[in-house]
Amino acid sequence: MKNILIQLDTDPLPSTFDRVVAVDAGADELFAYGGVTPDNVTPLVHGAMFTRGPDELKHTAIFIGGSDVAAGEALLAKVSETFFGPMRVSVMMDSNGSNTTAAAAVQAAARHMSLDGITALVLGGTGPVGHRAAQILAMRGANVRVGSRSIDRAAETCDAIKRVVENAAVEPVASTGNGLAAATNDVKLLIAAGAAGVQFLAENEWQSIDGLQVAIDLNAVPPVGLEGIGVADKAKEIAGVTCYGAIGVGGTKMKVHKAAIRRLFESNSDILDTTAIASIAGEIG
Repeated sequence: MKNILIQLDTDPLPSTFDRVVAVDAGADELFAYGGVTPDNVTPLVHGAMFTRGPDELKHTAIFIGGSDVAAGEALLAKVSETFFGPMRVSVMMDSNGSNTTAAAAVQAAARHMSLDGITALVLGGTGPVGHRAAQILAMRGANVRVGSRSIDRAAETCDAIKRVVENAAVEPVASTGNGLAAATNDVKLLIAAGAAGVQFLAENEWQSIDGLQVAIDLNAVPPVGLEGIGVADKAKEIAGVTCYGAIGVGGTKMKVHKAAIRRLFESNSDILDTTAIASIAGEIG
């Protein structure tokens, strides 16, 4: 029986990136739909649920994508509540690549240090990738500072993480001016996950952080978030700090994405969200 992946994209045109990865990951057939919302998704889900018997449903799965992460999460909630009893299929949500990118970034850091108990700073921590990187770090026992230009937004993100990660050690910090200087104190891991073109720290600024062990910049668009880190840098030592650029993390991100797609067809009941995708990244190592 063929493995069928149903791609539900919240953008008008389904992502070609996600389609290519799905094919490379081994999906036999790919059905792609754009402009999908909680209001129009139910018939698409029913089509996945009612065309095969319960023992065959592991051969059908749903991938939720698109550029709007909040829209993707709303779609995931609607899809999940449409299922009942054994009539369900596995689902993966990776809008804007947020879950796979964040999981890959944290896993890259974990190759070089124990994350349990360290102090980590995530700049751009309220964005899609930054939020999830902070959440995964909290899951792994790090003390996480969530940086944002708006301390209120940073606090909202911390509250959201605490709702899903028990005993999460997260705190909001400013990512500008004197607040940023204070936020870097005692930081061992630095992740920059800001919007394209936003530079948080000059080369001399992040290199002067006492005790910094790993720095990861997930921005591939000049100027990068951490000056001096190349987009293709992968475990490159700069001034005694192990550094990764966006493309340097990208290889792991692709491995995680493909492994997650393959995982969808192992059962008909998996929900691959931030937590599950982070677990897959940990298995890849």
